[in-house]
Amino acid sequence: QVQLVESGGGLVQAGGSLRLSCAASRNIVIFNAMGWYRQAPGKQREMVAIFNEDDSTNYAESVKGRFAIYRDSAKNTMYLQMNNLKSEDTAVYLCHAIVCGYPYWGQGTQVTGSS
Repeated sequence: QVQLVESGGGLVQAGGSLRLSCAASRNIVIFNAMGWYRQAPGKQREMVAIFNEDDSTNYAESVKGRFAIYRDSAKNTMYLQMNNLKSEDTAVYLCHAIVCGYPYWGQGTQVTGSS
């Protein structure tokens, strides 16, 4: 069993920055994949940024150049640095991991970008 706990969400003005954190209950080095997703009201959940199994990264086109995903294995924590936030970035951001082939999700943290 793996627990993922997100933090760092909040209300920020357009153009502002936030850093989200995802703390894992197990050593993230063993994770097959790990990443951030988001879900806005009335919309489908979408990928924001992910680490693939080979440690390569993928970003949604809408966040390229503004968001950066990184992790600290010593702290078992993954981060999402979000810069130049826009109102359309408003959503619940969820941490996701695949461990031994099983998917795990955090509870999510709300990010609201005000115009």
